[in-house]
Amino acid sequence: MRENVYQSPCGPIHYWVSVLTPDAITLVFLPGLTADHRLFDKQIEFFYDKYNIVVWDAPAHAASWPFQFNFDLFDKAKWLNTILEREKIVKPVIIGQSMGGYVGQAFAQLYPDQLKGFISVDSAPLQRKYVTAAELWLLKRMEPVYTHYPWKLLLKSGTEGVAVSDYGRNLMREMMLVYEGNQKRYAQIAGHGFRILAAAMEKNLPYEIKCPAMLLCGTQDHAGSCIRYNKAWHRDTHIPLKWIEDAGHNSNTDKPEWINDLIEEFLSNISRDQ
Repeated sequence: MRENVYQSPCGPIHYWVSVLTPDAITLVFLPGLTADHRLFDKQIEFFYDKYNIVVWDAPAHAASWPFQFNFDLFDKAKWLNTILEREKIVKPVIIGQSMGGYVGQAFAQLYPDQLKGFISVDSAPLQRKYVTAAELWLLKRMEPVYTHYPWKLLLKSGTEGVAVSDYGRNLMREMMLVYEGNQKRYAQIAGHGFRILAAAMEKNLPYEIKCPAMLLCGTQDHAGSCIRYNKAWHRDTHIPLKWIEDAGHNSNTDKPEWINDLIEEFLSNISRDQ
């Protein structure tokens, strides 16, 4: 894949792109908070010769550094749109894991007619009604927790808490080790991410998904209240929800073959309906 850099007003955003046919469906992989483009290695390997692909290191993450922490979730969606326009991508399907799913919903709010598909991987709805006041309060105050938590314990909980497979845990550990020796940066990334998430929820916007969509969630996803959120999201919107057995918060790393098959079926349905 070809690595490119988009110079945003706050810093460089590194992304990787492979375009087979510009006017064909493009899979836009958006990793979660503190993860980087490697989170989707198994998906990119599987889909590389079948679809156009874009994946990024989110702002301030991994290679997308140095970066100023004065952006919000909508800035991320706007920068993503600029990248897609720059690469002449016209049929994006966003596949967002955790925070990546929130970016996808912000994108859908700003550009409601541009998405050809949306897949949430262990993410949750962005609407205000799904979170409690206490949850919002906590989201705004997480940075000191990550700042003062012993790094070795943070590394252990950060890897074991998001995946159940050896591959998933080892990969998350590698992605976290990018910040070893600079825990302040890791805490800033996490704390800022949770704050802009809370701010987007407090806007109380509809965040309606108007394109074909699918929700994926690991049955062992214990990150926050992800399971509860997905049940409510499915109940209210009737977006299909697929439970990934014996998978954690990074279910695409725990059960990559299962996830890949579900994505492929989803894409086939989109292509058939066009």
